[in-house]
Amino acid sequence: MGFLKGYTKQEISWMMYDWANSAHSVIVVTLLPIFFDSVAGYTADSVSSMSTWGYATSIAMAIVALAAPFLGVFGDIRGMRKRLFALFMGVGVVAVALLSFTPLMDFTSSTAAAGRVAGLILALYIVSVIGFDASAIYYDAFLTDITTEDRMDRVSTMGYGLGYIGGSTIPLVIFLVMNLVGIPMLTCLAVIFAVTAVWWLGFSLPLLKNCRQTSGKPYEKGDVGRSIRGVGATIREIIANKPMLVYILAYFFYIDGVHTVISMATTYGTNLGLDSTGMLLALLLVQVLGLPFCLLYIRLSARFGARTMVGVGVCVYMFICVFAFFMRSLWQFWLLAVLCATSQGGIQALSRSMFGKLLPDKDRSGEFFGFFDIFGKFSSIMGPALVGFVSAVVADGMLCAQGLTAATATAEQVDAINAASGPYGILSVLLIIGVGAVLFFAVLPRTLKEKHLDI
Repeated sequence: MGFLKGYTKQEISWMMYDWANSAHSVIVVTLLPIFFDSVAGYTADSVSSMSTWGYATSIAMAIVALAAPFLGVFGDIRGMRKRLFALFMGVGVVAVALLSFTPLMDFTSSTAAAGRVAGLILALYIVSVIGFDASAIYYDAFLTDITTEDRMDRVSTMGYGLGYIGGSTIPLVIFLVMNLVGIPMLTCLAVIFAVTAVWWLGFSLPLLKNCRQTSGKPYEKGDVGRSIRGVGATIREIIANKPMLVYILAYFFYIDGVHTVISMATTYGTNLGLDSTGMLLALLLVQVLGLPFCLLYIRLSARFGARTMVGVGVCVYMFICVFAFFMRSLWQFWLLAVLCATSQGGIQALSRSMFGKLLPDKDRSGEFFGFFDIFGKFSSIMGPALVGFVSAVVADGMLCAQGLTAATATAEQVDAINAASGPYGILSVLLIIGVGAVLFFAVLPRTLKEKHLDI
C-alpha cells in the first residue's frame, strides 16, 4: 500500500487496529439492527424496535462512559495499557463470536422464543460495544506513544481511512457476495458475525506486537487507589483549563450527531421500509469513499488547520439531520450515505488529534483520553436515547389518534406508524449538534486566542 510510505512501523501497527475494529462498526452496528428488527417482529410488542435498539445502545454507552475515567487511569500505569487493551478487545471479540449463533436459533415458533433470542441479541450487542469502546480508550491513548505531535492529525486520520478501506469494506463485501449467490440470509449473518470476530482479533495482533507504551509512570504500591482518588483532581484541572473544557463540551454535542447517525442509520431506514440490500450497498459505498475523503481531510487540514476541517464536518452533519427528516426513498438514503462518507472519518480522526494536542501532560494521556471518551460516550447515550424517546412518543400519539394500541394495531398499521414517527426522532438530534456548533464556532476560538494556542 503505497499511501503508507512515510509512516513508521509503530504508526502502521497502531493504525491497523482501525482496520481491525471497523469490522465491528459496519457489521455489528449496521447489520445487527436489521436482524434484530426481524426478530423483534415476532415478539409480543413489536411497535418500536427502533426505540428498543436506541435504549440498548444508550445502556452500553452509559456503562463505558461511567467507567472511562477510571479505565484511563489504570492505563497510565506503565505496562498496563496494552494488557487492558487486550482484555477489552478480547471481551468484544468473544461477544461477537457468540452473536454468530443467534441467527441459527428458532425465533419464529412463538413470541416467547422470539423474546428470548431478542434479549440475547441485545445482551451480546451491549457487551460487544463495551469491549469495542473500552479498548478504544487505550487505543486512543497509544496515539501519544507512537507518534509526535506534529504528525498526530495525519496518523489519526489515516487510521480511520484504513478502517474504511479494510475492516469496513471487506467483511461487508463478503456478506453481500454470500447473499448474492443465494446463501440463506440467516446463514449469511451467522457466518459474517464469526468472520467479524476472527477479523477483529487477527488484525489487532500488530498493535499488540509492535506498539509500546512510553508514557505513564512505573507502578508503585498504592498507585491504583491514589489514581482513583485523583480523578476528582483531574476533573478540576480540566475545568480550570478553559480551552480544553470548551473543546470537550463542544465535542460532547457535535459528536452526538456522528455517533447517532452511525448507530441508527439502518434501523431508521428499516422503519421507513427501505430495502435492506439497497441500504447495505449504500453503506458499502460509504466505506469505499471513506479512505479518499480521509486522505482529502489530511491534505485540507495541513493547509487550513484541523479546527477548520472539524468545523466543516459539523456543518455537514447538521445538514444530514435536516436531509434525513425528509428522506423517504432509497435513492435519498444513497445520497445521505455519500454525505456521511465525506466527513464521517475526518471529523472523528481530527477531533481525536486535536484533543491530543491540548493535553497538558503526555504521561497522563490515558487519564485524559478517558475523560475525552466519557464525553464522547455520554453524547452517544443522549443521541440514540433521544431518537428512541421522541420516536416512541410520536408513535404512541399516532396510535392514540387512531384509537389503537400496540396490541390492537395490525402489522401494516405498525409499519406505517414507525415510518411516520422515525423522522421526528432524527430531527431532534439537530438541536444537540447546534449547541456543539455554537461552542465550537463562537466560544472555542476566543479561549484558544486567550491562551495563544493554534490547533
